[in-house]
Amino acid sequence: MSASDSPPRVLVVALGGTIAMTTSTAGGVTPSLSARQLVDAVPGLEDAGIEIDVLTFRSKPGASLTIADLAELTAKIDRSLAAGVTGVVVTQGTDTIEESAYVLGLLHRGPQPIVVTGAMRNPTLAGADGPANLLAAILVAASTAARNLGCLVVLADEIHTAHRVRKTHSTSLATFVSPNGGPLGYLIEGRTVIVNPPAGRYTLPAPTSPLPRVALYTATLGDDGALLETIADNVDGLIVAGFGVGHTPESWLPILTKTAGRIPVVLTSRTGSGPVLASTYGFAGSERDLIERGLVPAGLLDPYKARVLLLLALAAGADHEQITATFAAAGGLGDHNNWPWPAATPSPTALGGQ
Repeated sequence: MSASDSPPRVLVVALGGTIAMTTSTAGGVTPSLSARQLVDAVPGLEDAGIEIDVLTFRSKPGASLTIADLAELTAKIDRSLAAGVTGVVVTQGTDTIEESAYVLGLLHRGPQPIVVTGAMRNPTLAGADGPANLLAAILVAASTAARNLGCLVVLADEIHTAHRVRKTHSTSLATFVSPNGGPLGYLIEGRTVIVNPPAGRYTLPAPTSPLPRVALYTATLGDDGALLETIADNVDGLIVAGFGVGHTPESWLPILTKTAGRIPVVLTSRTGSGPVLASTYGFAGSERDLIERGLVPAGLLDPYKARVLLLLALAAGADHEQITATFAAAGGLGDHNNWPWPAATPSPTALGGQ
C-alpha cells in the first residue's frame, strides 16, 4: 500500500472537561477519563477506517485551562503533524472552547485541521453527548474537506470556525452557535460538508513567558468607572465590552483617554454578536468618539476573542499600529492584506466534501 493509499490517522488529545468526567468520592463529577478511555467508548469508530493515536495531555475542567497550556499543546501537535498525522482532535471542557479553539487557530499554521470538541452531558448521565461529538470530530479531522481551515469546533454534527463560535447557553446541547455568519458546515451521514468557508486564516507566533496581562471590562448601567481605572493601571492591554455598537458612559472618557495613551485599548460590543461601528454615532462616549481617543475597534470579534487576539499580539511584540491592523483584518471589517504577520490562507474550498 502506498502512502497515498494509507488510511487517515488522527491524534486525539484529551484535556479533561465534562466529556471526561466521572463521579468522584467527594460527590459530583470531575475529570478522570483518559484519551484512550474516551476513544474506546465511541460506538462505530472501528468501522470508520481511521487510525487513532491518543494523548492525555491534561485532566482539568475547562475553566482551569491556561494560554500556557494551549501554547505547549500547539508545540506537541506540530510535532505530531510533522510525523504524518492527518488531523488532530482536542477534547476539553465546553466552558472555554470558544476561547481555547481561537488560541489554537491563531497558533496553528499547518494545513491539517485541529478539531475541538467536548460534551454538555457527562458520561454518567442518560443521553451523554460525548461519544457522538468525539466520533463527529474524528471524522471531520480525517476529512480532506477540512484541510486548510485551521481550527474547527465540532459539536451536535455542526462544524464551526474558531473565530466565530460562541457558547450561548449554560446547559443546552445546542449551546454552540456562530452568530456572525453561521456554521462553517455540517457532518452529514459521516461526510464533512463545508457550505460557508472562511475568507482567510490569520496566525501569530507562539507566545513565550511571561505572558502579558489583558483584562476585559464590561460596560454596565450606572458604572462610574472607578473600578475600570484601578484595573487599567495594572494591565498591559484592555478590552472594553461596550454597550450596543461600542458605547460607554461619558464619565469613563478621561480614564479611557489616559489609558489608551499608555496601553492598547480595544473596543468591542457586549451584545455577543454584530459589529462595533466606527462612524455612525457622534456623542461623547460613542464609538466614533472613543476611536478618536485612541481605542481600537474590534469589528466583528466578540470580547472573549478580542482578549485572546490582543494577548497573543502583545506577546508577539506588536505596537499600536500593528494592533490596529490586526483587529481590522481579524475583525472582518478592514483590509485583510494588512495582517502584520505571514498569513496562512486556505485554498479555495468547494461546497461538499468527504
